[in-house]
Amino acid sequence: MAAGRGARLARRYGRATVLRPNPLRLEPLVPYDANTAECLVFTYKDGLLSRVGHDLKLRCDRFSVTLEEDRVEATFDAGAWTCVAALKDGRENPGALSDKDKRQILENMRKGVLQPNKYKDIRFRSTAVERDGNALKVKGDLTLHGATRQITASARKVSGKWVAEVELDQTDFGIKPFTALMGTLKVKKNVKVRVSVPAGDQE
Repeated sequence: MAAGRGARLARRYGRATVLRPNPLRLEPLVPYDANTAECLVFTYKDGLLSRVGHDLKLRCDRFSVTLEEDRVEATFDAGAWTCVAALKDGRENPGALSDKDKRQILENMRKGVLQPNKYKDIRFRSTAVERDGNALKVKGDLTLHGATRQITASARKVSGKWVAEVELDQTDFGIKPFTALMGTLKVKKNVKVRVSVPAGDQE
């Protein structure tokens, strides 16, 4: 009785609560992949010659996200990426990159950044999920480039989807951000990751 009353009060007054069980109201073990969900990474230029560089929008083409009760697990193939477009003022800038440019960017990612031949998968396992209205806070362990760090992603419900975002510091995972032209053109160490999955039968 007391636990039920506490839950009702938490809902009534909008207090953030740990979700148990099945916070996302999805059937157990619902897997999502690149056909039903989306994983995007945004990188940002830096350095003295940043004006001639590009912010980038990248997409992971092979991954799996599983939602079960209050647990979120995800695996991303570190070698399966598409360079979607260059960005200008936060918007896609079609034509700024040739197909050759895009292939070179992906090659640089493979060889000098993610190194999928050595670190094939990027993995996330949640340790806590909290909800406050139509917002979620997901805490968990991210294993990237052979290093595991705790991260917190914020998610919101947008047009029938849960959209989660987190900013990662590449150097936390032992990754040296890409540089060129003796460091005068480089990628900032912080990148933004955005994962979108169907919200299911949400109110």
